[in-house]
Amino acid sequence: MIENLKKILNEDQDPKAIEKITAKLANLLMTNEEVGYIAVQKKPAVTILPDSIVVTNKRIILCKPKNLGLSMEFVDYDWDDIAASFVKEGILGSDFTFSTKSDLTHTVDYLPKNQARKLYTYAKEQLDLLKNPNATSAPVVEEIKIVETEPEVEEIATEEVTNFSEIIPATIYTSYEDPKVESPISSEKKLGDLSQEELFEKLQNYKKLLDNGLIMQGEYDALKKEILSYM
Repeated sequence: MIENLKKILNEDQDPKAIEKITAKLANLLMTNEEVGYIAVQKKPAVTILPDSIVVTNKRIILCKPKNLGLSMEFVDYDWDDIAASFVKEGILGSDFTFSTKSDLTHTVDYLPKNQARKLYTYAKEQLDLLKNPNATSAPVVEEIKIVETEPEVEEIATEEVTNFSEIIPATIYTSYEDPKVESPISSEKKLGDLSQEELFEKLQNYKKLLDNGLIMQGEYDALKKEILSYM
């Protein structure tokens, strides 16, 4: 399993996201079950709680964060219940879709193209093994069926800000200012006293500031890191 994860991390994966998923999967894997590949959503905007999909030699596992990332929902389907799978590529990423023999269809969108292709290849291998149990797990030579979509410019809805006082934080003091001046966050309700919903709302407000050019990327990253430490 460790060797497989090393291969995954060589393909534009987020090491922290993979580490978090594998830690939660540790107690779910069955005897002789090995992780073949893990793909994680990467939406155009900031993806705080991305969905992920894990393929093993026994099943497909959908992983969906719940309760602001404090818990995770796992839904799995055995390979002998999978009817087909395919990939649809777009400008902002790819969709990986699989259908079951009971006519259920599941799609995980906004996957990096390379990750979606790896998912499809692994799924094809496992389905071929079911049809030909005596065959070896040699690399699939059949051409991957990828549906190319016409280039489209996605319109991202913007929210008009009419009252900046609701989302603009107090000025962040730099090191040359008086150290006795109280931190802008401490002047409000302390982060440790906020609920998960309030922390998430505060993070969204900072993202709005960044998108509207009211704070710099470095300031947003520092505020995001501090808030996430309490989530």
